[in-house]
Amino acid sequence: MGSNATTIRLYSFGWREMRTYIFALLFIVGNIVLPQLCHLFPQGGLMLLPIYFFTLIAAYKYGLRVGLLTAVLSPLVNSALFGMPPAAALPIIMIKGVLLACAASWMANKSKGASLLALIGVVLGYQLIGGLIEWAMTGSLASALQDWKLGWPGMALQAIGGWLILNHLLRK
Repeated sequence: MGSNATTIRLYSFGWREMRTYIFALLFIVGNIVLPQLCHLFPQGGLMLLPIYFFTLIAAYKYGLRVGLLTAVLSPLVNSALFGMPPAAALPIIMIKGVLLACAASWMANKSKGASLLALIGVVLGYQLIGGLIEWAMTGSLASALQDWKLGWPGMALQAIGGWLILNHLLRK
């Protein structure tokens, strides 16, 4: 997918492998620390969408199971420890996280590499489907479009930052 694709080693650990839970724990910690840093700035969480960043990397590099654990547990732990995201926002955040994990692991398996175009497709795909689900759940088009209006820097950060990390830090 795209001329800037780099072949990277991808993994897919099973539910019975300890590595699944170790890697998920590492990415969950990342998804706890990064949002806390982003929330130091006004609307940092809404603009940078940090709860999804390590979910993308986890699912793309280490497979669906690590991605799903990261997607589901990160918002729950953040909400329990810090009250962010608020409990009312958890269902849609978790749905979008699961969509992201599925899209990222599917794209990784399909492309066998991590091109910027592939990661842009993953981010736009989960946001589009997640926005439609949010609209159906809430009946509010404004809520469904919030990530597109305010969170476009976060979507760009996910795609570009994810590409940089996958291609330059996690090659092996």
